[in-house]
Amino acid sequence: MPETWDYTLYIPNDLRAVTVCRRTLRLILTLHGLISLVDTAELLATELVSNAVRHTKGPAALRVRQTVEGVVWIGAWDTDPAPPEPPQPCASVGESEEAGRGLGLVVACADYWGWQPSARFGNRGKYVWCELAAA
Repeated sequence: MPETWDYTLYIPNDLRAVTVCRRTLRLILTLHGLISLVDTAELLATELVSNAVRHTKGPAALRVRQTVEGVVWIGAWDTDPAPPEPPQPCASVGESEEAGRGLGLVVACADYWGWQPSARFGNRGKYVWCELAAA
């Protein structure tokens, strides 16, 4: 049975925090023996956290946990309670466009994804999350 663990990293509304989240996630997964998930997990976390920082004005958070079933859950919380824009298929976004691919990449690379309303810091907001099977 896999061990369970749960980490939350609270970040300011600053694009530099995306790099902090990515490097922290790499360290967490490496220390828990999940090196095979690192590249995909970094991509997913980068997309989720950068959306949280770019599209809101408040703080954000990265949450990473492993469930008893061995699923690695990656979520980004932000202060905007509005649902995320529906994901666009990666093929429909032009190569020269810098925006619009984020959730499409999450859909393409994660086993599951979704969003839910949430509250942190006393503010309404949302979590956008995805799952990767560790086994």
